[in-house]
Amino acid sequence: MDDSGLQWGMARLDEIVSFLNTELRLEEIPDYPGAYNGLQLQNGGEVSRVVAAVDASLPVVEKAVAAGADLLVVHHGMFWQGVRQITGAHYRKLKFAMDAGLAIYSAHIPLDVHLRLGNNALLADRLGLKNRDSFFKWKGVDLGLRGELEMNLAELKELFSEVVEGPVLLRGEVNCPVGRLGIITGGAGSEVEAVSACGVDTFITGEGPHWSFPLAEELGLNVLYGGHYATETFGVKRLVQEIDQQFATTSAFVHHPSGL
Repeated sequence: MDDSGLQWGMARLDEIVSFLNTELRLEEIPDYPGAYNGLQLQNGGEVSRVVAAVDASLPVVEKAVAAGADLLVVHHGMFWQGVRQITGAHYRKLKFAMDAGLAIYSAHIPLDVHLRLGNNALLADRLGLKNRDSFFKWKGVDLGLRGELEMNLAELKELFSEVVEGPVLLRGEVNCPVGRLGIITGGAGSEVEAVSACGVDTFITGEGPHWSFPLAEELGLNVLYGGHYATETFGVKRLVQEIDQQFATTSAFVHHPSGL
């Protein structure tokens, strides 16, 4: 045991939460009403095993418990549907997590936009984006990153597909140069018109509604859709590694893709 009375390899949940809240600047960064960033479910107060996942769904909670987790860190938390009765699958999820002593922590936009640990930054790193800056203001926060890539769309599509380990849908001519590339992971496809107005030639996102494709075509904007889930695995994976480094915990990633 150490001076706090914890066994070696065991960390305090409140210290991890405080570290994450500060690092991700939760009090400063706005989000959607259902995000409820931060600790969504506490446990008995101790953590030795941390599991990352994209969504706090019942199957993910079950996989996290099977992996021995005390703390589940997710991008999409438990309350996107708003206030609801604690019945059915929602009850089963909460009861299963609480019975297993599983705490759940969620970080949405604060994790997307973090310049070191965020989904946009880590995807940009993997793609080799150069001369980057932040763009696309939303409630006072820049949601995306943009920069330059010296390749054509066919080469970018192949590279992007390798990075997200799955199919990529391209809107654009394969021999067209990428030019100025903007990245907003997740479901930003509905913003193609506003993105185009930001001086971007090519836009990478996760998903978009059907109408975003023909609209991008009209605008002359190249778009690559890599999947909402697939473009948002990077941040949570890196975040639990950061927890390991700070608190000597162990971590893992639960892969539970939606295909969307």
